[in-house]
Amino acid sequence: MKIVLQRVKRASVDVDGKRVASIGKGILLLVGFHKGDSSDILAKIAEKCVNLRIFEDENGKMNLSALNLKLPILAVSNFTLSGSTKRGRRPSFDSAEKPDRAKELFEIFVSELKKLGLEVHVGVFGAKMEVELINDGPVTFVIDA
Repeated sequence: MKIVLQRVKRASVDVDGKRVASIGKGILLLVGFHKGDSSDILAKIAEKCVNLRIFEDENGKMNLSALNLKLPILAVSNFTLSGSTKRGRRPSFDSAEKPDRAKELFEIFVSELKKLGLEVHVGVFGAKMEVELINDGPVTFVIDA
């Protein structure tokens, strides 16, 4: 599992020209699954995402989390995060989880995020999505699980 976590001023997802999800200040999660990923880690990774201290306190230090501030999350499935660019010029997706299993894992992950008490919005699994964001900072982290 790989997640690109971005602190955003706002973010949205459009599918076929229609807005399907949007948030203001919060975090955008691009989520990809590899073959063999287990649902056992999803609760722990969800907890890490919402508790990561990436928002500034009154002194300008990154000491606050999305959970501290009760900020929303936009979670977007992203198949290409499982791609490998180690060889050649065309990415290989041999290590990407099969769509049915990846969808199941993504839905469990979103459920775990919701259990933590924050507002969670999602893109459309498997759709061609247009993701728009204003990265705040920029602050971006890659979480490999």
